[in-house]
Amino acid sequence: MKKEIAVFAGGCFWCMESVFSCLDGVVDVINGYSGGYLENPTYEQVSYGHSGHYESVRIEFNPSVISYKDLLKVFWLNIDPTDNQGQFCDTGNQYKTAIFYLDEEQRCLAEKSKQIIEGANLFLKPIAVKILKFEKFYVAEEYHQGYHKKCPMDYKQYYNLSGRVSFFKEHRDKLKSVLDNLL
Repeated sequence: MKKEIAVFAGGCFWCMESVFSCLDGVVDVINGYSGGYLENPTYEQVSYGHSGHYESVRIEFNPSVISYKDLLKVFWLNIDPTDNQGQFCDTGNQYKTAIFYLDEEQRCLAEKSKQIIEGANLFLKPIAVKILKFEKFYVAEEYHQGYHKKCPMDYKQYYNLSGRVSFFKEHRDKLKSVLDNLL
């Protein structure tokens, strides 16, 4: 089986992990840190803003089952693309959004997806998602891996109170329609 890698930062990595891990064709999702300058950062260093890293997910997927385009759609449908301070109730650089591309094809698809969303004029604020060249990924501490399964009640409460649910109710259908038609 051929495997490929995708790396996204969509705010809290628990929320991104739970969304991507249930998709057919996704082999593994690992929570970690990417995009910063500190080697081997800890959660404390990242959360205090001492590393430059984003909370990120590293997705290993089978491209014959799920495409990178499909992963991009899932990413866009599970973030507030206009939040330049973080995501929902989580603020700070570590919670900002980014698509980390691993090759030229991923870069082109990521840029195209962002242009599509910008061109659709669905939001009153500009799109804040950065498209960055992937450099390194550092695996987060074990207690962050599979948090939605380890602590389902705590995770569900956090997710429901974070502001994601109300945002998605308002915007997801319009965003999905734009992405389905053009990607």
